[in-house]
Amino acid sequence: MSDIDLKTFFLEQVPLFENFPADQVEAIVIKSRLATYEGNEAMLETGDEGRSIGVMISGHAEISLTDNTGTRSVITQLGPGDVFGVMSLLTGEPIAADVIAGNRCFVLMIPRDVFNTQILTNPKAVGYLSRLLAERTRALSADHHAAHDGAPAHAEDPYALSLTNNRPGKVVALNVGISQIHFGIYDTEESGADIHGVIDNADRQLARITVNVGPQTKTIEHAPFKLSDLFKVMTEATALLGPAFAFHPEDVTAIGHRVVHGGNRFASSVVVTPAVIADIEELATFAPLHNPANVAGIRVAQKHFPNVPQVAVFDTAFHQTLAPYAYLYGLPYDLYKQHGIRRYGFHGTSHRYVSLKAAEVLKRPLGELEIVSCHLGIGASLCAIDHGRSVDTTMGMTPADGLIMPSRSGSIDPAVMIHLMEQHKMSPEQLSTLINSESGLKGISGISNDIHEIEAAAADGHHRALLAHKAFCYQVRKNIGAYVAAMGGVDVLAFTGDIGETSATVRSLACQGLGYMGIKLDEEKNRNLGRIGSHAVISTDDSPVAILVVANDDERLVAWETLRAIERNQLLLEAKAEDTPAIPVEISAHHVHLSQADVEALFGPGHQLTPMHELSQPGQYACEEQVHLVGPKGRIAKVRVLGPTRKETQVEIAMTEQFKLGIQPPIRQSGDLAGTPGITLEGPYGSTQIERGVICAQRHIHMSPEDAMRFRVRDNYVVRVRVEGDRELIFGDVVVRVNPAFRLAMHIDTDEGNAGNIRTGMLGYIEEIQSRA
Repeated sequence: MSDIDLKTFFLEQVPLFENFPADQVEAIVIKSRLATYEGNEAMLETGDEGRSIGVMISGHAEISLTDNTGTRSVITQLGPGDVFGVMSLLTGEPIAADVIAGNRCFVLMIPRDVFNTQILTNPKAVGYLSRLLAERTRALSADHHAAHDGAPAHAEDPYALSLTNNRPGKVVALNVGISQIHFGIYDTEESGADIHGVIDNADRQLARITVNVGPQTKTIEHAPFKLSDLFKVMTEATALLGPAFAFHPEDVTAIGHRVVHGGNRFASSVVVTPAVIADIEELATFAPLHNPANVAGIRVAQKHFPNVPQVAVFDTAFHQTLAPYAYLYGLPYDLYKQHGIRRYGFHGTSHRYVSLKAAEVLKRPLGELEIVSCHLGIGASLCAIDHGRSVDTTMGMTPADGLIMPSRSGSIDPAVMIHLMEQHKMSPEQLSTLINSESGLKGISGISNDIHEIEAAAADGHHRALLAHKAFCYQVRKNIGAYVAAMGGVDVLAFTGDIGETSATVRSLACQGLGYMGIKLDEEKNRNLGRIGSHAVISTDDSPVAILVVANDDERLVAWETLRAIERNQLLLEAKAEDTPAIPVEISAHHVHLSQADVEALFGPGHQLTPMHELSQPGQYACEEQVHLVGPKGRIAKVRVLGPTRKETQVEIAMTEQFKLGIQPPIRQSGDLAGTPGITLEGPYGSTQIERGVICAQRHIHMSPEDAMRFRVRDNYVVRVRVEGDRELIFGDVVVRVNPAFRLAMHIDTDEGNAGNIRTGMLGYIEEIQSRA
C-alpha cells in the first residue's frame, strides 16, 4: 500500500482509530513498525512478554492455544483492521495465546510506550479495548474448558480423508497382486459402510475370499477363476454381507488401481490412458511380476467399465520428493543416468495414509509435523515424513531390496544385487523372488515368516527364532533413530501393517531406549491393545512424541487419490479448453530477511533498513544493506537484505550453496523454520548467530484471489508448471500462495533457473494440480 492508502486504511477500517484525528494516527504509525509475517509464522507466542500490540493491515491470522497433546484450539480469527496483543499490555501478564499468521500478513506493530501515551489517553479507544478484552477473555475461558472436556479443536478436519463427491456412487479400489487381490468399495456419500476384501490365490486348488464391513467378516472358499471373472466374484462375495452391502457394478463411478512401480515418471496419481499403460509396462523392468499383474487388473476393469474413469495410484509416487543425496546409491553414476538404478521406495500409499491420519488424530496441520512411519507387514519399510513430504525410506530399487529386514524380503546391497543379476542373468524381480524365499525372518529362524509363530518359538527358547526377532526389532529401532536425526526431530512415531498393528512386543522393542528422543511408550496401553478401530495412541500422557498405531487402509487412500486425480484431470481439460493464462517467472537469488534486533546487531543501535528499490510483491523491497553468511565450512559475501523486517531472521540460499557453507538446510516455504539449521551473519557493525532460519525456498507462485479464480486453484495447492524456452522444463511441487496483496509471479531460485536456462520475465503455464491443501 502507498502512504496515502495506509492513512486511509487506518482512519476508515481500523475500529481502534475510529475517534482519532488524522495527525495523531500519522504520529502513531511513524513511531511504530511495519512487519511482514509468512503463513504459519508466530506473530506473538504464549508466555512471551507483551511489548507491543498489532494491527492487521492485510492477510488473515488466528489467536489459538495448544494443549499438551499438540491440539491447537482457535480462539478467534483476525482479518484486516483487527487488533491483537491487547490483553498482555493491559494486564501486564505474559501473552496468554499464540497469534499465528494464516498466510502472508502485513501488520503495524505499536510499541508499549506509544500504546501508553497515544492510545490509552483516548477514552473511546480505552472503551473499545475493554470490550475487546472482555470478549477475548470469555472466548479464552470457554475454549480452555472445552479443551479439558475433550471437545475437538475444530469441527471440520482437513485431513479426514473424506471421499464425499458431488456424484453419488461407489469408488472401487483394486490392488491386483501376484497371489492376492485386495479391493475396497467406498460410498461417495460417506455412508460409513466401507467394504474391504481379500482374494487369496496362493493355493492353486482354490481361492479363499474374505470380505468385511465394520466388525462383520465373511470367509468363503471358491473354485479357481480367471481374472476376467473378478467383478463377478466380487459381487458373489459381497452378497454374503447382506443385500445392503451387495456390489452392484452399475453404481461404480470411479476405479482406482494400486500400481507398484512408477519409476521417476509418476510423482502423483494419474487418470489411465494408453500412454500411461505403456509407461507402466515399460517400468516392469523393475517389477516384472507386479506391474504386469497391475496392468492386467486395469485392462479387466476397462473392459467391464468402459465409461468409468480409471486411475493409477503408484506405490512409489509418494517418495518422488526424496532428494538425490537420499535416493542415490554408492554406485557408478552412469548406472543411475542410463539404467535408473536408484532408491524408489515402496509402501507409498500406506505411508501417505499414515501421515494424513496422524495429522487428523493430532488435529495439527500436516505441514508442521515430522513423522516416522513404520509399515511392518509381509513387506516392511520405514519412511521419514518431514512436513508432509517423504524425505527418506528404507526400501530401494525393487519391492524386495529394503534396507530393513522385512518378514518376506531381505536386505541386500544394491551393488551385490546388480552383480547377481548380471552373473545369473536374472531380472530384478526374479532375484527378489529368490530373496523372498531364502531371506527375512524365515531365513534366520528356519521356522516361518509369521511374526507370531516366531514370537511363540522364541518364548519356548528357540535360539534362532529369538535371533530373528531381535534382528528385526533392531533394524526397526535403528532406522527410527536414523530418521529422527535426518529430520532433526520427530512429532509422531506410527506403526501400521500386520506386524505393526498386532505385535506389542515388536512395538515395545522398537521404542526401547528412545526415551531421550522424547519417544515414551506406555507399556500398559501397548500390551493391552487389542483389535483397533482406525487408530490408537500408545504413548505416555507426558510423551513429547505421539506414538500411534494406525489401522492399515491402503485401499481407502487409493480411493481418495482416485477422486482427486479425476478432479485434477477435469480442471486440466477445462483449462486447455480456454486460453491458458501465463505466469511470469522470476529468479530469486539468495537473500536475507532480518528481525529488527538483528538489524541493530549487524548495523548498529537504532539502525533502520534503507530501501533501494521495490520488488514485484507489493510492500517488499531490496535494501542497500548487505551481510556476509558464515557457515562451518565457508562463507558467502555480500548477500542482499530484503525489507521490511520480520519477527524472525530467515536466510534463503540455493541448493548448490550448501556445500560452500557446510550446512544442509531443508526445502521449505518461507516462514516454516522449525528444525532448520542456523548460521552466523556478519555486518559492518557486528555479527549475530541465529540458531535456526536457513532454508532452500520451495518454488512457489504468488497469486491474488482473482488470479486463483482464473487458474482454478486455492491457497496451498501444489501444482506442476511448464516453463517455455530453449530447454523447456516442467517444475513439480510448486506451492500456490494466495493473498489480496500479492501480484502474480512464480519464484524459483538460481539453481532452478540455470537448469532450464530460464530468465526473469519468461512465462510458465500450470499443467496439473498435484495436490490440494
